[in-house]
Amino acid sequence: MDTEATPMSSRSERLVGGAGVLALLVASVAGVAMGATKPVGIGWVAFAAMVGGVALARRTGDKRPSTLVWGSGLASGAMIVSVGLFLLPDALNHHPKFGGLGVAAGVIVGFGGHAIGHRISHVDLPMDATVAQLTAHAAAAGAIIGIVYGNMPELGPLLGVAIVSHKGPAGYAAADRLQRNGRSWLPILLPAAGVGVVAVLSSAIALPASAPVNGLVFGFATGVFLHVAMDFLPRCELGSEIHDALSVDDDAHEVLDRLRLHAVASTVLGGGVVVVLWLAVTGGP
Repeated sequence: MDTEATPMSSRSERLVGGAGVLALLVASVAGVAMGATKPVGIGWVAFAAMVGGVALARRTGDKRPSTLVWGSGLASGAMIVSVGLFLLPDALNHHPKFGGLGVAAGVIVGFGGHAIGHRISHVDLPMDATVAQLTAHAAAAGAIIGIVYGNMPELGPLLGVAIVSHKGPAGYAAADRLQRNGRSWLPILLPAAGVGVVAVLSSAIALPASAPVNGLVFGFATGVFLHVAMDFLPRCELGSEIHDALSVDDDAHEVLDRLRLHAVASTVLGGGVVVVLWLAVTGGP
């Protein structure tokens, strides 16, 4: 879809996207040199997932709300199960009380950041508000991924891949929104690269040998990811993003009722895939 951006804004959008890709390439080289290969790999998975979502949104005629439902459901299901299998046990093993407190704090801070983030849309920024919100979210996710893998290198990449699985649906929704507003999708490359860049940088942070501190940190990471996972549960309600994706000629109530079944099925499948992969890789408990 052609945009209506001015030559100056088009040039700025290309610069923003190019800067993101360049930063990821530089961070990848640095990460490999530091031995932070897992954060680098997860960063590239996040980048590919978000760009893939953008490509899907740009396909001519692919405006089916079921695409967004299945993408969001698979991602949220995978993230919720990953929190239960990987992050929550580790947080509580460090310190049951402080780990639990960290989880609560992460959920509350995640909600607060999401709610306050919507105010960005009312502020005059040098970049689109959608891109700014995605970039802030990517930086937060990358910081937590880097700290987790930097301090627990024995974790397999399955956790990180499941955590960034929501990047595909996020890229799809963002590109669709930008196209409807006549804007270029290229700035999305910045948040797409942001996870890997910040993950590599934060992987160098060493936590102190303190059970309460580690419980708080890993609990906080668990809470933030749990909030994101719950936020990506596909809500097939009037006024939701899925409702906005419907054609004006659709019977909204009938279509949303049908999509609710897709939402449940996709979420269960997303969580089930993580369980199957976990059993296949580790053999279970």
